[in-house]
Amino acid sequence: MAGFSSTPYPAAVRRLRLGMVGGGRGALVGQWHAGGARLSGRWDIVAGALSSDPEVALASGRDWLMAPERIYTDFAQMARAEAARADGIEAVAICTPNHTHRAIAVAFMEAGIDVICDKPIALSREDCAAMGAAQAASGVVFAVTHPYVYHPMVVQAGAMIAAGEIGTIRQVVVEYVQDGAAGPVDPNSKQQAWRFDPATSGRSATTGDIGTHAIHLMEFVTGDQVARLRADLHVCGGEKPLEDTAFITFALKGGAPGLMWVTQAAAGNACGLRLRIYGDKGGLEWDQENPEELRFTPLRGTRQVLVRGHGAGILPAAQRMIRLPRGHGEALSDAWANLYTECAVAIEARRAGRALDPDLLNLPDLAEGARGVDFVHTAVDSHEAGGIWLDL
Repeated sequence: MAGFSSTPYPAAVRRLRLGMVGGGRGALVGQWHAGGARLSGRWDIVAGALSSDPEVALASGRDWLMAPERIYTDFAQMARAEAARADGIEAVAICTPNHTHRAIAVAFMEAGIDVICDKPIALSREDCAAMGAAQAASGVVFAVTHPYVYHPMVVQAGAMIAAGEIGTIRQVVVEYVQDGAAGPVDPNSKQQAWRFDPATSGRSATTGDIGTHAIHLMEFVTGDQVARLRADLHVCGGEKPLEDTAFITFALKGGAPGLMWVTQAAAGNACGLRLRIYGDKGGLEWDQENPEELRFTPLRGTRQVLVRGHGAGILPAAQRMIRLPRGHGEALSDAWANLYTECAVAIEARRAGRALDPDLLNLPDLAEGARGVDFVHTAVDSHEAGGIWLDL
């Protein structure tokens, strides 16, 4: 669980060298990774196998001004070649469909290259176990890209709960509501095609895609974990082979009940990731579409709106994440930069053989990624058994 440290990050010695697999032309997630790495000021992107289509891979590498010999059309070739170079990449960002993550991650871990992987990290629990074995054998850092917990006001919420500001948690509601799949699968959309194909997305579409973000955010902020859940999965936005909506009831280990609603078929909703947590002393509410504000209401008190920035009630752990003064808007791009800062700190320390304070970083690791996969399978198992309660 998060330590909410206020200790400054160690200064960078130099920029680390980053490679990317996937994320080329037309891939939005690749732009998020690249933008976060660059904005952090701690990375140079020097190599890539940016598409499974060789022509797109080559064209994308040229777009990104990579040296011709470091533009690859095959990730395994890239892992071997970069590991053999004196100036080879020190980490790889994996921005590809779910079913490819295991093979790519294992190839780079076996080459001694640290890994930054999209979620869900794999299709199955067996995949996660194999990735865990590869990490244990290589000793590399394995980070999972959950950028939402790098918003300053998310850290503020978690630090306030850890400090007892809302007392004992009594109930939780988390939702992630979109409309990108409000109709049938668009045959011209590569993103929709693979996300709703069981061969490439596994047993779940929306629960895996955005439900994993919702549970990670909720567990990070509350400092608690889901102990058990029951799930109902639905197709609400036009015929599809996998669900576009999930209603999940859960219980935290601390005893509080909770609700999760995730959908990509709610017309008029863009990126509605919202978290509401209520305790016996007050409540907190955060909305990703208004990420700079955190609403805090003490029990029988006046609602307060805390705004991102230095001072005025913002705790030191949250201030560490702030990049601009109040009035200059920060956004998801800044959260990605904070994530890539922590990746760099962890990877630089590992490579230098330097121990870090265990509370310094909140970096999601392979174990948290595997928990996300377990969450997806538990939800699908519950649904397929008629919505029964299952332990997570």
